[in-house]
Amino acid sequence: MALKTAGQEIERLLGLHPKGFDLSLERITRLLDTLGNPHLRLPPVIHIAGTNGKGSASAFSRALLEAAGLSVHVHTSPHLVNWHERYRIGEPGGGKLVRDDVLADAISRVAEANAGRPITVFEILTAVTFVLFSEHPADAVILEVGLGGRFDATNVIPKPAVSLIMPVSLDHQSYLGDRVELIAAEKAGIIKRGCPVVIGFQEHDAARKVMLETAERLRSPVSVYGQDFFAHEEHRRLIYQDEAGLMDLPLPRLAGRHQLGNAAAAIKAVRTAGFDISDRAIEKAMTTVDWPARMQRLTQGRLTELAPPGAEIWLDGGHNPGAGVVIAEAFAELEERAPRPLFLITGMINTKDPVGYFKAFAGMAKHVFTVPIRSSDAGIGHEELAAAALEAGISAEPVHSVENVLKLLRDSWDPSDTPPRILIGGSLYLAGDVLADNGTPPA
Repeated sequence: MALKTAGQEIERLLGLHPKGFDLSLERITRLLDTLGNPHLRLPPVIHIAGTNGKGSASAFSRALLEAAGLSVHVHTSPHLVNWHERYRIGEPGGGKLVRDDVLADAISRVAEANAGRPITVFEILTAVTFVLFSEHPADAVILEVGLGGRFDATNVIPKPAVSLIMPVSLDHQSYLGDRVELIAAEKAGIIKRGCPVVIGFQEHDAARKVMLETAERLRSPVSVYGQDFFAHEEHRRLIYQDEAGLMDLPLPRLAGRHQLGNAAAAIKAVRTAGFDISDRAIEKAMTTVDWPARMQRLTQGRLTELAPPGAEIWLDGGHNPGAGVVIAEAFAELEERAPRPLFLITGMINTKDPVGYFKAFAGMAKHVFTVPIRSSDAGIGHEELAAAALEAGISAEPVHSVENVLKLLRDSWDPSDTPPRILIGGSLYLAGDVLADNGTPPA
């Protein structure tokens, strides 16, 4: 009998178990116990939560550790194109996405151990994370929270080397609450008694206050951005400072001023976790860090060939008002350095706040083209999404696909005009579709 692929195993599970989230630790704890508690046999864990920036913080943390010659397991979610992206297995010289046969075998074993009991697919896939990471040697684990923190399936780690909480804003309100303090309390749930915590940049004082109160109650040593560590740009360099001193570093390879704070939080977290990373390794990490669909410049591929000649095409999966603000700020910087007309190609799912997202680009974007999302049945209709952009004060029109928008722009563009700057964004699902269609999936 032919061996099943990982994709086939996951599709089978999706048919058996509910989609979405049912936030609880009871089912995952029971399953891990059946599996022999692999989550208790891991290298030091850097556990990362936050509304925005946790993926970038994971990427920076991985780059820092690998630049120091260490092997690093990395768990992130969601994936963009392939399920395998959620599991990067640490190897000397740089981690690799898990092999299909290895992932399929781990999924099969975890599903068998669950024995058909009620569980969500995300919980099974999180248990797979712990099985894989416990069976392959590495120096560290970077573990990104899926949703929230307190009841997220990753939150079974009893003693992380460090808990890192990135910027918190409104998102997933139906699961986490409709006030930033409530969401912050869920994220702060990854703080463990006596274990160190790093708090990244927080726009909302109320969110920071909740985190600090949680850390104090649990007697967890805490480091706070803007108080215990700092970062700013000076002469096109990143200046980082903490109690160990000041470093003059290259600007991060990831575009956008918000990445300065993300880089700083990762540096502080990796140091707090007990890893001695040299200044030279930190410099290297800033220039090698990679994180697809976060201010990613698309310079080649099938879709890029459809755009007006000379167009800049950017891809970013940010999907809430907080992300909209930092992405818009990044494009304002690009505009200041090299002016171009900005067009948005946007798709979003129905748990988001599209008007709040679009408002960040009011007065900046010339026009929005809204598109459906092929890979999600929860997408906002592209006509409804265009109405949201209009409500936010930007002219908009619905189009059936990203490909059609790029062709439309190319066919109508006057070659004597400055080529456009195009942002494709609003959803990680859309970003994944674009990377697949462009022929440039994450590797």
